[in-house]
Amino acid sequence: MSKERLKIAMLSVHSCPLQQLGGMDTGGMSVYIRELSLELGRLGHEVDIYTRAHDPQDEQVYYLGPNVRLFHIEAGEVGEINKLAIFPHTHNCARNLDQFRRQNNLEYDVIHSHYWLSGCVGMWLQGLWNIPHIAMFHTLSAVKNAVGIGQLEPELRTGSERDVIAGCDRIIAATNRERDDLIKHYRASHDKIAVIPCGINLDLFKPIDRQIARKRLGMNGHKVVLFVGRINPLKGLDSLIEAVGQLKINDDIKLVVVGGDGVNEGETDNVVDFVGQVAQKELPLYYSAADVCVIPSYYESFCLVALESLACGTPLVATNVGGISGVVKHGENGYIVTGNDPAYIADALSNMLYERYIPAAVRDAVINYEWSNIAGAIVEEYREMIKRSAYVKSFS
Repeated sequence: MSKERLKIAMLSVHSCPLQQLGGMDTGGMSVYIRELSLELGRLGHEVDIYTRAHDPQDEQVYYLGPNVRLFHIEAGEVGEINKLAIFPHTHNCARNLDQFRRQNNLEYDVIHSHYWLSGCVGMWLQGLWNIPHIAMFHTLSAVKNAVGIGQLEPELRTGSERDVIAGCDRIIAATNRERDDLIKHYRASHDKIAVIPCGINLDLFKPIDRQIARKRLGMNGHKVVLFVGRINPLKGLDSLIEAVGQLKINDDIKLVVVGGDGVNEGETDNVVDFVGQVAQKELPLYYSAADVCVIPSYYESFCLVALESLACGTPLVATNVGGISGVVKHGENGYIVTGNDPAYIADALSNMLYERYIPAAVRDAVINYEWSNIAGAIVEEYREMIKRSAYVKSFS
């Protein structure tokens, strides 16, 4: 079993990993699925990513890399729809996916679902195919509701998460904190949860000379504070804008916001430059051009932005969310602030902006998060579940 090539059905029902990052439903999870799948493919495993058909112009199949394909499966209207509107179509999605599998003579060893909607589809397929189902949630509705920022998540989602947690064979949590949240809010069994952090593409995210990066981006002599992420109340951008406003003296500081839904794209004032969505391959330029990257979030499941920034040698100011405490060494490669109060963020920035950090030393904190290490740990979970499983495959 240890050398056997695995065949993996990767489910990302509501969010297509090929879509532009930084939009409403495309963020760290999409990066995670794409990068993990590519690394699994490089290790020799076969990965098929299944996502909902969301654009009539899309092909049904895309080849992403060695041993990795992405398939668009119909589930309701072929177009962009609200996530909750997808839920009534999850059973139909599972049936269409299984029909596609049968038509193409495909078989799998394990299902790996991402987010609660994919988990619902994964449960149908788990019963239909008699193979193990490993679930990841990336965010949890009960935790978001406990934070109390932004729109509350409906009981439909929370109840569905409970069902998936109870029915799947294994849960992968990105942090010890997420594991504890699963136990506290959903009564998940401790023994059912494996803690494996997210990974980082160290070939893509690496330091670029700051002056070269700024020249390519057309930046001037400002001190640059960077925010990367979706425009969502949970991300805490309002607090960061206020903090930068408190510090702004003699036009010396500029806040650059990368990501969003296009509403503010291209807007610039004396404090904030809304860049809009940026291709992933361009992100290292922004990280490298910045003096500091700020993560003012109220809640993160892990926060890939932290890994990306540190990998590019750019220090962080961050709230203590997700996996921040595991990578930020307070005072060495960043500052962890105790809350989202703009005064706390401003105080940390006033220290960070005028200190010198050696990019290679900042980067050292994330070396062990390289995707080859993370994918290897995930494969061990797959193999353990297959070995433990009492399932008898029932593909027909």
